[in-house]
Order: sequence, then structure tokens, then C-alpha cells
Amino acid sequence: MSRRIILAALAFVWLAAAAPEQRRIVLAATPIARLDLPWWRARFEKKAAELRKAPIDLVFYGDSITADYERAGPEPWRDFAPIWQHYYGTRNAINLGFKGDTTASLLWRITHGEASGIAPKVAVVLIGANNLGRLHWSAEDTIAGIAADVAALRERLPKTHILLLGILPSDRSAWASATTIIINHALAERYRAASMVTFLDLSEVFVKNGALDRSLFLDPLLTPPEPPLHPNAEGQRRMAAAMEPTLARLLAQ
Repeated sequence: MSRRIILAALAFVWLAAAAPEQRRIVLAATPIARLDLPWWRARFEKKAAELRKAPIDLVFYGDSITADYERAGPEPWRDFAPIWQHYYGTRNAINLGFKGDTTASLLWRITHGEASGIAPKVAVVLIGANNLGRLHWSAEDTIAGIAADVAALRERLPKTHILLLGILPSDRSAWASATTIIINHALAERYRAASMVTFLDLSEVFVKNGALDRSLFLDPLLTPPEPPLHPNAEGQRRMAAAMEPTLARLLAQ
């Protein structure tokens, strides 16, 4: 083997060893917009206008479960608006729930204006359910995505206390149910000692006799019926009631 080939081989090995390790891109923790969807773009613009109308003391970030608070029937099981009015109607609150959003889409919204020009006392975050649906993102990636959302809010809203809710239980698959538990346990541990982040797992609200209480979900009532994922009005009411003592304490602070 010639000296030139040996030197070239040694140089290649040295460069390979010196090159930084290429990190895997975690999509769940990467800002991803959904502006290609006309309804999503319209809602984003509408909410941007609402955010400019001060004051805002309480903001809800989330997906369709949060967005459902804006529904007003006609069926009693999806008449959510009275629940919002009862608990949050006099608290200068804004609903930033977007149907189908993942941790990545919420991260894009946070970094593109939904945490700018406001100084709420409390921000409620409920996100991650859609990570475990069609996308099938792992527990590790979803935890990273939720942590990225919280970090982005902390950076932009340093005086706002974040009430981070655990992913709600569902009956979509054994994998989704097991992954939900893993994520919630990890989040509880991660934010146990955080001074401006309170983690609250509301799973027990939707459990009866050790099993998921399907009567608290609207999906089985659809045509055709779907697996339990979204709380119905009664489920949402119980969730708001369970959250109220913690939320009231944080708002008072």
C-alpha cells in the first residue's frame, strides 16, 4: 500500500473521529406549522387578534380537548360552553386549543406569537394526545415535545405559572394507554421540584372501579362510534372541577 493511500486513510479516520455526532431530529420537539389547512390558519389569525385584546390572566394551550370548551351543543353531551363560562368566564381567559395539534404544532404557535405581548397569571397546558395517535410518536419523544413547549413558555412568560396537565387516559390501543402512563409518570418526576411549573394528573377523574369510565367520553356517541378519547360535557365538567383548587391557588398567587 502506497504512503499516499495510508495517509489518506489516516486522515479520513481522524476526520470521522473529530466530526460531531449527528443527533436525531425529534419531530415532537420541532416547531411544525399547519398553515396549509385553511381552518387552522384562520383560527390562528383569529386567536392572534384575541390575544391583542388585553387583559389576559388565564390562557389555555392545547388540542381539540381544550378547543371543545367553545362548543355549545346542541346535544347535552357536547354542550361545553356553559362549563367554560362557569369556571373561566370571569377570569379574563382565552382558549388556544387547536384540533389535531401535537406538541410540535403547539411549539410552533408558542414561538410565533401565542406567548408574546401577554402576561397571564397562569397558563394551562394540555397536549400530547395526538402524538400517540396516527403519528405514533414514542414516550421519549413526546416527553421531549412537552418539555420543549413548557421551556418555550417559560422563556417568553417568565412570570406566568404553568399548570401542566397530564395526558388524559383513552381507549385507543394498549400501546397508547401504556405510553400515556409512562409519559405522565415521567412528567410528574421531571417537574416535581419546579418552582413555576405545577404538574397535575387528572387520570383518576376518568377511571371507575379500576377501568376507564367510557360514559365520560363523547367518541362512543358519534356515528359511527369511535374509541374514547375526548371527554364529553360531563367529563369536561369533572376535569374542570378537579383542576379548580390548584388553579384557584395559582391565580391567587
